[in-house]
Amino acid sequence: MKRLFHVMFFAGSLCLRAEDFEGFKVGGFTSLESEGGKWSAKVGHAEIDGAHAKGGKKSLRLLGGEGHSAEFGFKTPPKESVVLSFWAERWTSRSPFQFRIEEKRAGKWSEIYNGDKKIKVGGFKTLVEVPLRKGVEGLRFRATTPVKSGVMIDDLLVETVQPMVVEKVTTIQPVIPVLILKKDNPVVGLQIVVKGRGEAKKVTSLKIDLKGTTDPGAVKAVRVLSSRGEMTAGAGEIFGEARLSGNEWICEGKATLGSGENYFWVSVELNTNADMDGRVDARVLGVVFEDGETLVPQVISPEGNQRIGYAVRQRGDDGSKAFRIPGLATTNKGTLIGVYDVRYRTGGDLPGDIDVGMSRSTDGGQTWDPMKAIMDMGNDPKWRYDGVGDPAVLVDRGNGRIWVVGTWSHGNRSWHGSGQGMSPEETGQLMLAYSDDDGLTWSKPINITKQVKKPEWHFLLQGPGAGITMKDGTIVFAAQYQDSDKKPDGRKKGTPFSTILYSKDHGETWKVGTGIKSNTTEAQVVELKDGSLMLNCRDNRGGARTVGVTKDLGKTWEMHPTDRKALNEPVCMASLLRMGERLIFSNPNTRRGRYNMTIKVSDDEGMTWPDEWHTLYDSRNGSGYSCLAPVGEDHVGVLYEGPTELYFLRFSIEELVK
Repeated sequence: MKRLFHVMFFAGSLCLRAEDFEGFKVGGFTSLESEGGKWSAKVGHAEIDGAHAKGGKKSLRLLGGEGHSAEFGFKTPPKESVVLSFWAERWTSRSPFQFRIEEKRAGKWSEIYNGDKKIKVGGFKTLVEVPLRKGVEGLRFRATTPVKSGVMIDDLLVETVQPMVVEKVTTIQPVIPVLILKKDNPVVGLQIVVKGRGEAKKVTSLKIDLKGTTDPGAVKAVRVLSSRGEMTAGAGEIFGEARLSGNEWICEGKATLGSGENYFWVSVELNTNADMDGRVDARVLGVVFEDGETLVPQVISPEGNQRIGYAVRQRGDDGSKAFRIPGLATTNKGTLIGVYDVRYRTGGDLPGDIDVGMSRSTDGGQTWDPMKAIMDMGNDPKWRYDGVGDPAVLVDRGNGRIWVVGTWSHGNRSWHGSGQGMSPEETGQLMLAYSDDDGLTWSKPINITKQVKKPEWHFLLQGPGAGITMKDGTIVFAAQYQDSDKKPDGRKKGTPFSTILYSKDHGETWKVGTGIKSNTTEAQVVELKDGSLMLNCRDNRGGARTVGVTKDLGKTWEMHPTDRKALNEPVCMASLLRMGERLIFSNPNTRRGRYNMTIKVSDDEGMTWPDEWHTLYDSRNGSGYSCLAPVGEDHVGVLYEGPTELYFLRFSIEELVK
């Protein structure tokens, strides 16, 4: 018999605890037995989900539809008052949405919880706590949601009321840059672990200082955010605004702690003139409770500090819902040119209302000019707003011209809707724009689809990211295409291949190479010392990057010794840059999930990437795309994605290889 609930005893009190639903077979169910009772559901109402969980790998899902429910009947009704708690996730932001809990007493059902406006979308962000009276016979979880959505439930716990005791107070410090123009930047976190379900404990103030900050005068404001159970840095509600008292900051507020983990985040806002080469740090000197108790973390601040960066684009800027897909290049005059998707209506990919935006910095990323939309193909709803995006940028070192390439989706003519043929009504279009005045003004978009796309291909588009100028003057973008319908080896329609797009006459005419390997897409290119080109590719197989070399501009390819070995790949775009004798690489340093944004350095043409030359620069979950560019001779900059926002950081080469 598989178990959902264990029966345990803690200090004389009864605790029925879910084991993350790990002991059950994935899939729909009508009946599940446990030591503590029985789950039941009608066919099509509920399932054990094996892909999403708060803890472990499984959770309970109420399937999308009207009035779907799952019941739990206690084998032995509690003989005293207890508390029900669990983590919940709403699987859609669409309507309708209802979520209720009912209890069964004396054979009758009555509602005890209404979560219609409380359950948050995604990430098991909502902790539900409901008191239950003694004698409760059963529980019913009921939801109405759109089809193919639903509600997830995990880490379900039923326990008796116990005295509430603070068990642990610990500081934590994930790697998160403090960004100029961004209001909330978590610097240090405080974790308070509480046991028990008795009278709630309340935090009323925190004492903080900024020791370790290179220039405390650059700090405009300090505030504290608080959240229950969610460790996501900076998540939660405002606990209070801090006031400066001597060299310390006092933040007063009121936060009710719950059983389990509670988090407070010391958040800093910078003045706009803060030095990007500086650092920010904070220490939690004490936390005061409503009953007068004061606790001091054993370590008031973990080792390390946060670097300063710049929030180049934030949600809501220029009326946009999101900014994604960064490209970055340095002009012959030293100006930084950043390009990206401006996603006006949603954060989703093409097709949609998307333009290519451009931001420009003449002081190494310390400040950025207002955005310009440099590619706009229209906004007719009939044609899905004629979105253009996924840009890449390069500078022709021979004449200084800046090129930007993007893909235009006239209607649904992007990754999933593009077809064979050449016209905008049939297939995605490859568009170029250029600037001859260091990025101040830009040409109208130029369509080069007929020059480079084969009619039988379903789609041809750029990297995205950045291109290069070779030593012989050839300008090169990484590219990708979906091939034709029928292949003798059985490949499916539209199999993707990474390749290159190049011009030997400063952009007057363009040619495209052959595919390096099937199921590769977003790539970046560098020239090696021997004049060959290395292509570093996103690989849909996941796990590690595909790396290959061509000596004939993509007519033929051979795989590099590090292919599918040296560089972790969570199936995401990455960046590759040559600076002098070194290759520099940036991507999420994981095999699954887009987090732990990391720069790696190689001094042997990409044969090795020593661990000591790995620099973690943002540990948070994000969208994961990034693009590198030189900043002078001894610094490198990166424009990268936060959660639908774009941030810029710069690093000294000395720091990256120390």
